[in-house]
Amino acid sequence: MANLTISIDEETLKRARIRALEEGTSVNALLRDYLNEYANFAARREEAVKDLLRLSRRAKTRRGKRRWIRDDLHAR
Repeated sequence: MANLTISIDEETLKRARIRALEEGTSVNALLRDYLNEYANFAARREEAVKDLLRLSRRAKTRRGKRRWIRDDLHAR
């Protein structure tokens, strides 16, 4: 596992340590989890889009034979 050095002001680090302690974790664990989520976001989003498209192809509903025109949709 690699090490990472960051610069942060003392007061922010102090508040982060207190909050992490209250949550039963550490600043290190919070940052590690955040970076993991950040790094994997694009892959998860792509997988979600694939799942959505797969579900839409399997859906039993269809729009029917009606062809809507703008005037029908915006009738006043």
